[in-house]
Amino acid sequence: MSTLPRPKLGLVIPTLNEAGNIPVLLERLSAAVANAPVDCEFIIVDDGSTDGTAEVGRECAARDPRVRVFVRNGARGLAGAVIHGWAQTDADLLGVIDADLQHPPELLPELLAPVLDSGDIAIASRYVAGHGDSLGEWNKFRVFVSRCSTLLATAPLRSKGLKVKDPLSGYFVVRRKCLEALQLQPQGFKILLEILVKGSIRNAVEVPFRFATRQSGKSKADFKVALHYFTLLGKLSRYTLFGQGQQ
Repeated sequence: MSTLPRPKLGLVIPTLNEAGNIPVLLERLSAAVANAPVDCEFIIVDDGSTDGTAEVGRECAARDPRVRVFVRNGARGLAGAVIHGWAQTDADLLGVIDADLQHPPELLPELLAPVLDSGDIAIASRYVAGHGDSLGEWNKFRVFVSRCSTLLATAPLRSKGLKVKDPLSGYFVVRRKCLEALQLQPQGFKILLEILVKGSIRNAVEVPFRFATRQSGKSKADFKVALHYFTLLGKLSRYTLFGQGQQ
């Protein structure tokens, strides 16, 4: 009797100067999926780090064949790194997790479960019930900015009928078939919002989590990140109003 092949997850880890976090992240990811009913690829996509991140990743890959490392010389941006990483795998499930350990690797099985059970996408969410103080040690101003940015993102989602409380999350798993023929823009850091608006997403499950404290390296949030976000909002608003031809 023939058996169906196991589902495969291609999890992209975008990096820029995260050498201090990579070994711990991969160790925790490996433990998290030890009993998961999927095969995994952990795909590090490095945007020209100067701290040896790619070298550390290759050392880990030498010990674990599930780890793959790609370097994008002269390119920057989380969305572009994610797109590049997904293009390197034939996995039927695609995911992304930050390298800074603020996203708990132990949550990955909970994200896989609803997608393996015929769901389209599962999102690690800061804004659903389950964890008090879900934003961890963020200061009040950063919390305010995050809440306002999330509120603005609900407008382009209305046309899809999707109710997602954290459409700006950077930690999620999605079925590849939901992204077929979809051309995602490589600029910016909020690729999930574009997937929700433009992808073939019929249902979305949100899994609560609490932001952990960054262990090493520095945050990449800056004015350019905000500029890319508002540019994306404008494009998606035009997309929902006028259709694909008027992006």
